[in-house]
Amino acid sequence: MRAARLIKMVLLLQSRPSMTAAELASELEVSERTVTRDAQALSEAGVPVYADRGRIGGYRLIGGYRTRLTGLARGEAEALFLSGVPGALREMGLEDAASAARLKVSAALLPSLRDASRTAAQRFHLDAPNWFREPTTPELLPAVAEAVWDDRRITARYRRGEDLVERELEPYGLVLKAGVWYLCARVSGQGAFRVYRIDRFAAVGAGGERFERSADFDLPAFWGERAEEFARSLLRAEVVVRLSEEGVRRLPHVVDPRAAREALARAGVLEGAGAGEWVRVTLPVESEEVAHEQLSALGAEVEVLAPSSLRERFAAGAARLAGLYGV
Repeated sequence: MRAARLIKMVLLLQSRPSMTAAELASELEVSERTVTRDAQALSEAGVPVYADRGRIGGYRLIGGYRTRLTGLARGEAEALFLSGVPGALREMGLEDAASAARLKVSAALLPSLRDASRTAAQRFHLDAPNWFREPTTPELLPAVAEAVWDDRRITARYRRGEDLVERELEPYGLVLKAGVWYLCARVSGQGAFRVYRIDRFAAVGAGGERFERSADFDLPAFWGERAEEFARSLLRAEVVVRLSEEGVRRLPHVVDPRAAREALARAGVLEGAGAGEWVRVTLPVESEEVAHEQLSALGAEVEVLAPSSLRERFAAGAARLAGLYGV
């Protein structure tokens, strides 16, 4: 373990001008005291690690030192070939570049590892779109992807309701979610970042001047926050239900899981534990129609108490079922 950590520390310092003890501790998942001891061990082994003292000091390699410990193990080589998403690369127009990169990496590997791409492909495959949905590639995706890579502004015309809106955008990043491509971008001259569905773009004028990318923008973090906000924004209504022990167990599988867990927690029901008797829960839902469709999957394990219109809808459905089965 320590040998692998020391190698990683050298590679980190080789890739950056300098790093503080706190930064190294975070990357290596150890304490700053351990970083100090590791730096001393590397120095004693002949690796020229230099410590700059002071408030803004840190560790760096001197004399242009480059390690030769860059050979890949089999697991690392196989993981490298899994890091790309072939379908997504093809849709962005990067398939040829990715193929050339894989060939170069393969040629640089030891002979015993050159089958890594084949062994990885035989064991793992990513199929991003949802079931029962025919995936389509937005025609304008390659142009948008090129602008994202080059940090170039684009002029985009996109559909918003019945209207076409034109904006000059700074395209920061692309996200593929359940087979749908999204662009995370900032309107030129404005600070707020927004999300656009690329299949709603009617036209894209690319090749504009470059913009200065904000060093603070974190695409995964931004997308995570927006996705959570979007999911919560859909839950505009509330229903009150009674759930059996089985209904409590199955509720997170038929409605929004986070909303279900939070509603059960407010009702004093521990996650994963049966109540032993029916419990009353106030549940946020998208709409009455969606709630009817979702909660119907619980059958006799749920009783709707409010709103009265939803209760009446369930009662009418139950009466129809009774009639169909001659009860």
